Amino acid sequence: MIKVVNLKKQFGDNVVLKDISVTVTPGEAISVIGPSGSGKSTFLRCINGLEEITDGHIYVDELDIADPKVNIDTLRERVGMVFQSFNLFPHLSVTDNITLAPITLNKMSKADANKKAIELLKKVGLEDKAEVFPSSLSGGQKQRAGIARALAPRPHVMLADEPTSALDPATTKSVLACLKDINEKFNVTIVIVTHEMSVIRRLCNRVALLDKGKLLEVADVRDGQIHASTPIGQLLINED
Repeated sequence: MIKVVNLKKQFGDNVVLKDISVTVTPGEAISVIGPSGSGKSTFLRCINGLEEITDGHIYVDELDIADPKVNIDTLRERVGMVFQSFNLFPHLSVTDNITLAPITLNKMSKADANKKAIELLKKVGLEDKAEVFPSSLSGGQKQRAGIARALAPRPHVMLADEPTSALDPATTKSVLACLKDINEKFNVTIVIVTHEMSVIRRLCNRVALLDKGKLLEVADVRDGQIHASTPIGQLLINED
């Protein structure tokens, strides 16, 4: 589903990602953890083309993001993104936020896009919020609306950048349940950046450990336990 080969990302003289190689299989849920500034969010942004990679290759469904001829709209259809700060358009209703990409990118009719939006809102438990504006939603509702919007183009991959960091424990649990359903019932591959070990234990089957832009280890998660062997991995796990 995703194959990263010798990825390098550099901003001026600052090398943020250093020779990263990892493969994510279809239907997998994998987390990316590491200290602040280790390159986690940049890694996600490289996968969906929000950041231009400096060197190396990222393949998504065999699309090579490093290829200057790659159609970025095709990539965005296959890779959905959920942001920490929700990034909903405040002047659009929840439904209009969700239908924007299908109408614009997929050339779907407004009627079909609205029907799809209602189906997605039912999946995330927000069907009664279809016509309201984001300002009237709670943090958890905004995040679930963001998940529905990311699902609208029917992506194969969902990227989530700390989607629960601003949420209370109860709301975090509902958002995680939503992501887990998407992963297990709809076979959407999930790559999530998080600082919360509880998120990893409930959602993921592997975890990638980044530190200072380097991939130190890819550890298994089995029965809610993270089997990291490197010192930084153990440190991050024990911080929970």
